[in-house]
Amino acid sequence: MPATRTLPTQEAVDLINLARELTDKELAPRVAEAEAEERFPRDIFIKLGRTGLLSLPYPEEYGGGGQPYETYLQVLEEIAAVWSSVAVGVSVHALSCFGLAAFGTEEQKKEWLPDLLGGDLLGAYCLSEAHAGSDPGAMRTRAVRDSGDYVLNGAKAWTTHGGHADFYTIMARTSENRSHGISCFLVPADTPGLVADPPERKMGLTGSATATVRLEDVRVPVRHRIGAEGQGLRIALAGLDCGRLGIASVAVGLAQGALDHAVRYAKERETFGRRIIDHQGLAFVLADMAAAIQTARATTLAAARLKDQELPFGCEASIAKMVATDNAMKVTTDAVQVLGGYGYTRDFPVERYMREAKVMQIFEGTNQIQRLVISRSLHKDDRGSLRVRGKEG
Repeated sequence: MPATRTLPTQEAVDLINLARELTDKELAPRVAEAEAEERFPRDIFIKLGRTGLLSLPYPEEYGGGGQPYETYLQVLEEIAAVWSSVAVGVSVHALSCFGLAAFGTEEQKKEWLPDLLGGDLLGAYCLSEAHAGSDPGAMRTRAVRDSGDYVLNGAKAWTTHGGHADFYTIMARTSENRSHGISCFLVPADTPGLVADPPERKMGLTGSATATVRLEDVRVPVRHRIGAEGQGLRIALAGLDCGRLGIASVAVGLAQGALDHAVRYAKERETFGRRIIDHQGLAFVLADMAAAIQTARATTLAAARLKDQELPFGCEASIAKMVATDNAMKVTTDAVQVLGGYGYTRDFPVERYMREAKVMQIFEGTNQIQRLVISRSLHKDDRGSLRVRGKEG
């Protein structure tokens, strides 16, 4: 039961159809085995890149798809409905390119973005540390200037694609100033001194490699610094606004996939002489699941449209991330309930969806952090001024 969509252009419609075709043919036949074996599907990202689906929200002049976030997020949702690990990887790759695309010099963008967006290279994003997850200002990884280079030392935790990425966007401390003491660096994976620990053993998203990345006297040329020295926290926070929209869409797609499986099962399973979907108690559970998904989708796309209009969207991104991931947790839990004992077995994918939904409430800022962001925005927001932009800008 694919989601009903309103899309801005015929090109967007074609991209959704391409995503559905690729997920049906390439992802669906492999997802269960790859997740069970905790195997990272590197070749899938190459295919996504070569079909243009890996870099949709970036400018065409640098090798991107030139698509609005409204379109990109709906493509991401289609991927997540089949294989969340891959969808999270697409979102993280987009996040890893953000700093360069938004804050890099024209020379840097022309030199590096075409390769980063072309599909053959996969990115990773290094912000969190073991002691500084929700508080990036407390990071200890350092970058010390040494003539024409910076020398990086430290460790970055929870790095998606750690050990598999071709490049890493790394935030490191360049001074003791809490707000303006962090800088951003683009570091190739083969740089001496950059190593990844064995991947974490996770509850879900087992097809996505997550590892600590260690930096031991990693020497990075000054020209690999993105933005000005001390601008890294601003780059990181701006990127997270976009990343939260990505995770919100992944959560919506994940929930949609769980609902689709639950509905199919409810139409086939019979009790007391009737399909279980015909029992009101069960039908109402499915109705609530559908309503939760539609609510999350609408909330996420509303935030995306603000971004596409170049209006402030940080608070709305946090709302979308919180609503979509909390709803995904509820929907996937209910999907297991609909299938009863079978839902608790690995013969059906809904137990995997439930395990995967949990981390959506944690990464890209926990949902407690999202509530903090939202409440702070209420303190400073001027509700007397309308944020409106018409077609003429």
